[in-house]
Amino acid sequence: MNRLNNKVAIVTGASSGIGRVTAKLFAAEGAKVVVGARRQVELDSLVEEIRAAGGEAVAVAGDVRSEEFHNALVAVAVDNYGALDIAFNNAGILGEAGPSTGVSEAGFSETVAINLTASFLAAKHQIAQMEKNGGGSVIFTSTFVGYSFSFPGVAAYAASKSGLIGLTQALAAEYGQQNVRVNAILPGAVDTDMYRDMNDTADKQAFVTNLHALKRVATPDEVARSVLFLASDDASFVTGTASLIDGGASITRT
Repeated sequence: MNRLNNKVAIVTGASSGIGRVTAKLFAAEGAKVVVGARRQVELDSLVEEIRAAGGEAVAVAGDVRSEEFHNALVAVAVDNYGALDIAFNNAGILGEAGPSTGVSEAGFSETVAINLTASFLAAKHQIAQMEKNGGGSVIFTSTFVGYSFSFPGVAAYAASKSGLIGLTQALAAEYGQQNVRVNAILPGAVDTDMYRDMNDTADKQAFVTNLHALKRVATPDEVARSVLFLASDDASFVTGTASLIDGGASITRT
C-alpha cells in the first residue's frame, strides 16, 4: 500500500475498463487522481467511489482529440494538487474494422487520432509539467495486436496502437535526462467492454482464450497492477519499454 503516496496522477479513458480500475488502484495506493473521459456521469461515479474509499480525485470530461482537453487535465492537476507525477494515457478505441480494402479514410483517421495523436498531445503537456517537477512517469496503453501477431480486419487499430511504441521510445530517449520515464503496456485480451464487443460469440471468445499460454483472458485489475509498477518508484530504471502483459500469447502456438 501507499506505493504512490503524495503523487499526482492523470488517467484518461477512466470511465470504464482498465482506466477505471487503474484510477481506483492509484488512489488506493496514495495518489491524488485526475480522471478524464468523455462521459461525465461515469466519471462522477468514479470520483464518488474513490472518495468513499478515502482517496482523492477530481474529474474532467472531454474529448482526447482536443489539445485543450489535455492542457486542462494538467492544469486541474496542478491547480488542485500542486504537481503532476504520473500520466496513464489509456483512452482508445477499436475503430473501424473489417477488410482493409473497405475501411474508410475517415474511419482510419479517427482511429489514429484517438489512439495515437491524442496520446502525443497528452504527453506533450504532461511532460512539460513533469520537467518542472523534476521528473515523472508517462504510460501508454498499446496492445499485442500488430506487435507480436495480429488478426484480419483490424488494420487501423493495429497501426495506431503500434505507433505508440515508437512514440514511447522517442519520448523516453528525449526526456530521460529530465528524469521523465516513458513506457507502454501491451496487454493481451482483457475482459472489458471492448473485448466483448470484438468477441461477441462463445466461439470467438474460446478462440481468443486459447491464444494465451494461461488459457484465459486478463482481468482489468491484473493489467492495472502492471501499470502501478511502471508508475511507481519500483520502476525507477525502467523507460522506453514495450511491456507485454499478454498471458503468454506472444510465445504460444498451441
